[in-house]
Parts: sequence; structure tokens; C-alpha cells
Amino acid sequence: MPSLILPHVEPYIPAPLPTEQLDYADLPIIDLSKAATAEGRAELAIVARDAMRTQGFLCAINHGYTPTQTKRMFDIANMAFDGVSKEEKQAYVGDIEGTGSYLGYKLRNYWHIDNGVHDQIEHFSINQDVYRQPLPPTLRPFLPEIEDFAKHCHVNVVHTVLRLLALGLEMPEDALISLLRYNAPGESNARFIKYYPRSEEEEAKTNNVWLKGHTDIGGISVLWSQPVAALQILSPEGRWKWVKHIDNGLILNIGDSLEFLAGGFYKATIHRVVQPPPSQRGYARVGLFYFAMVEEDVVLAPLERESAVVQKEIAKSDRFEGGRAPTMGMYRRARTSTYGKVDLKKGEDGVDTQVVHGVVVKHYN
Repeated sequence: MPSLILPHVEPYIPAPLPTEQLDYADLPIIDLSKAATAEGRAELAIVARDAMRTQGFLCAINHGYTPTQTKRMFDIANMAFDGVSKEEKQAYVGDIEGTGSYLGYKLRNYWHIDNGVHDQIEHFSINQDVYRQPLPPTLRPFLPEIEDFAKHCHVNVVHTVLRLLALGLEMPEDALISLLRYNAPGESNARFIKYYPRSEEEEAKTNNVWLKGHTDIGGISVLWSQPVAALQILSPEGRWKWVKHIDNGLILNIGDSLEFLAGGFYKATIHRVVQPPPSQRGYARVGLFYFAMVEEDVVLAPLERESAVVQKEIAKSDRFEGGRAPTMGMYRRARTSTYGKVDLKKGEDGVDTQVVHGVVVKHYN
């Protein structure tokens, strides 16, 4: 049988690890290979439940991609920025405000960060149905690999984690999977992101914040760990802590929609991106992500009939004005189209707010 010859891709050279002693978050690490057995899933479910209930983040290893496969996907991700001209990117820019979707390019200077400073972040998002949208010619040869990556993230990683989280809610293992099916119509997407260094003046005006503290919109977010220290999470004690790099590891967190469905039992934790420490300044930061979204027509109301755990939890609070929950599609479009583009209600505590379909959305400076 002839060997598969992959198309050439320019190698991406990542930054060296930071040399500073940073205040890292103590995130649990789960071995996804253990989820192959019922006994293993029962063991992991306890760890995942406790992590997502208190911190909203956890790490994963042995996810099924080799270091070589992961390295190649970072190479492909970087090609979306270094291998496509500025003029060509313009032809594939997404209409974020008009559609409430991130599919396509988001170019730099789109979001307002603070004090008149806009972002220096580019990203390119590809729907899990990779044939749904046109791709720049540079990326088209890699379409089969991007498709495999999206499917692997959704089926082998996200669905595995959803089984664990369902067990934590004392529900059947596939209960949450039925709300985030692979290739169901929706906005689950692979996303390549590149953060570019900023001027000292911009850093001073934004207090070194590159992306304000926020929660994600969807179900499960999958971040493939990379060495540039910039991601921070807000700990349960109210302190910003750095997220440490894990070779060929994953950083997993839940979004608003899963928090709503779980009645607040699981937490969509606030996280932000800041200027890297001095030893890594001047390096761009390439990110490889997969965002698994709850299906568009799902009403984001607590699953109280399906879970006694959720039923007990929702007695403590009501996230929606008047108790009326939006559908995933309604909430996603409103959050996406307005993020970084509308005036926020300024808070004296450094927390700015807006209301999206009756939900108070917070932005942390």
C-alpha cells in the first residue's frame, strides 16, 4: 500500500518556554485514554466534575494525537496568517456583526480593548463541516487534515468529556452528547489564532491586557497547549493565575451554554489573555482551538427534569430575567455580534457589563 504524502507546510517555530517563576493555576490533569473503560470513566468523572464545578478548567493528556500530528496542525494554523496575504485575507473576512458568526477571518483592530486601543489578534475559524465555507487557496491542500482535526476534537475529546460531565450530573452518559452532536447544523468550529506583540504605549493604556476577562459562549472549548505564557484564569479566590504549558496537552473549559444547561452546577470560568512575561516578549502567540457549540435550537434552560443534581442547583439562583431562556442560536449571535463593539456599563470594580437576552455578561479589565 503506497504511503500517504502530505502537502508541504512551512514549519512554525514556537517560542522557548518562559524563564520566570509564574503564579500558575493548579489545574487537574486527566488521562483521556482511561475513558476507554466504564471503570476509567467513573474515576475520571469525579475529577472532571470537581474541576468544572470549582474552576471551570482542566487539562488532558493522551488524547489520541501524537506530538508529530499536533506539531503539523500548529504549522497549518500558522499558514493561515503567514501564508496568506493581507489582501487575500480581506476576501475571506467574516461578517461578524451582521451574522453573529466568527466563521472566516477576524482581522486585527476589530475589538476595542480599552482607552482607545484595539486588539492585535487575527483568527480564522472553520466550521466543523469544513466544506461549508470557502477557504483561501493556501489552506485548501490541508482540508482533509483540518477535517480530521475537527472530527477528532469533537468526537474523541469533547464527547469523551461530555460523558464524564453527564456522569457528574447523575445523567446517562450520552445525555449531553445528544445536545452537541458531531456534524449537526451549528457553529462548532476549529479556530486558528495569532496574537501579535503590541507597542509599549498600547500596553500601558490597557494595563497589559490583550483580551479582556470573559467566559466562552459554547459547550466545551479545547485549547491545544502552546509555550507562550499569556492565558490567565480568575481563580475561585479572585486572583488571576497563569495557565502552564503541557507538551502535547489540552486545556479544556466549559462555556456559558453548558453552565446554563447544568443550572450553574458547572462554571464557565473567567479567563483572559495578557502580555507574556519579559522572557517571551516579542514573540507572536499561535493558538490552535476547537469550540464545540450546543446545537442552535437547544433552549438554554437548566436540565432539571433530566438531572436531580441540576434540580437542586437551580434552587439557588436564576440566571435569566423572567426565567425565559434563549436558544443557543439566539444567545450565540447576540454575544458574537456585540463583543468588543458596543459600549459597556462601566463598573467601579473594574468589571464592565452588558445584558444579552436577559443574561448579565461581564467583561473583566
